[in-house]
Order: sequence, then structure tokens, then C-alpha cells
Amino acid sequence: MKPQNLWLALEIGNSRLHWGLFTGETLTHTWDTEHISESIIQKLAQCQTLDDVPPEILPGHVRNRQIAPEKTPHPPIFLASVVPDQTAIWQNHPHVRVITLEQIPLLNMYPTLGIDRALALWGAGKKFGFPILVIDAGTALTFTGADANESLLGGAILPGLALQFTTLRQKTAQLPDLEIEIIYLPPRFALNTPEAIQSGIIYTLLAGIQDFCVSWWRLFPDAKIVIKGGDRLLLLKYLQFKFPDIAARLIVEANLIFWGMLEIVRFF
Repeated sequence: MKPQNLWLALEIGNSRLHWGLFTGETLTHTWDTEHISESIIQKLAQCQTLDDVPPEILPGHVRNRQIAPEKTPHPPIFLASVVPDQTAIWQNHPHVRVITLEQIPLLNMYPTLGIDRALALWGAGKKFGFPILVIDAGTALTFTGADANESLLGGAILPGLALQFTTLRQKTAQLPDLEIEIIYLPPRFALNTPEAIQSGIIYTLLAGIQDFCVSWWRLFPDAKIVIKGGDRLLLLKYLQFKFPDIAARLIVEANLIFWGMLEIVRFF
């Protein structure tokens, strides 16, 4: 189908639900919600219009933007999920159409590739051109690349910034709980425990990002690198301090998965 009317894009991530409202091929609104209960999803199944959608899904700050005329029929929801138990709750919903890995035209994909990585890569390539490398700074920090033939080259996965802080705190005795919303680089050789934790995580993470970027540009000197995910702006700030030349070349784009979903929806 060619999208001409309202439709919803839903990415079910490890931490939150990410929503996008499209009018045809134009992304008009985005918002995030917590994972929601099966009872709320069942309530949504009974909705006939967009006005009836529960506030747990369509919060007031989004609804108040007058996103659609009154009594607009409930739009279809195109869903991509990396959380199997959430997928199971949603997949029989009457308004939902599940996007699968097999529908993404990337070449050389392997069966266990996360659909979030595949959609983000496909969306980035279609929006910015192939070859393309996507850095997703979410719960996990991932690198995913494709060549000029729109073929997956592969990538890497490691714990993301917040997850590294959380895991170290939970698994190690007597280490403090730290906020990571800091806007400066800590001392590399720290003289107190909080800054030692910050130094260890941040400097090694930045070194890893720098190494992957340099390796990518050795393969494809003029290719683009796009960064997305909840920690994208914080990591970009750190990179501007430590590796300003690399930071200047990165494209920041939060909605890559939605652009990838759009490319798939065009053919429904």
C-alpha cells in the first residue's frame, strides 16, 4: 500500500516504547511511553477512533497538539519489536501489522539480526545513502554497517553507557550510584571512586567509538556515519571534547527506525 493517511509506527525497545505518527510519508510527531500492560492493549483494541486511544499510549502532551481532526478513525499500527513477550501481546491486535526481518530488503542479513538494527540501517541508507554505518547509543551500544550494494557488512554489540554504570553498581560492592548526565570529561587518572568509575567507562567507550569510526572510514573514506539512541547527545558531547574531528562528521538522527519502517510500509 502507499501510505496516504494517518498511521502509527511503534518500535518496542528494551527500555521503552517509541511511537511515531505519520501523515502519509511525513513524520509529524514522535513520543515515548513505558511498556504497557496487556489490559491497556486490549482496551486499545476496542478503540474505533484516535480520540478513544488510552492516555498510556497517547499522552496528553501529544493529544493536545491537535494531531488529527476529531473522530479520526483509529489508524493502523506498524510494529517492530526486539522484545518477544511484548510482541506476543501486540501481534493479535486488530490494528497492528508486524514488520518482520524478511520484509527488509538488505542483503546478507543473518536470522538473529535484531530488527531494530536492520530497520535503522535500512532507514539510514535510504535517507543518507549507502555505504552507511549506524551507531545506536541505547541500552546496548551497537555498530551496524552496510556497503554500497545495500548489503550488510556486520557490526558489533556492547553494553551501553547507562547499562555499564548500572551493571557496575549492581554487581560490585561499595561502589556509589552515579549520575551520568555530566557535561565534562572526568580526569583520566582519578583520585576518587566516582571519577574512577566515570573515567573507566567513558574513556574506554569513547575509544571504542573512535576505533570503529576510523575503521569504517578506512573502508569507505566518504561514507556517512549516523548516531541514534537515547544517549546519542551525551556521547556526542563527550566526543566533541575528546575527538572533535570525529564528532563533527557524525550525523545525529533519532528517527532512523521510523524512516526504515516507512520504506517497508510503502510496499504493504
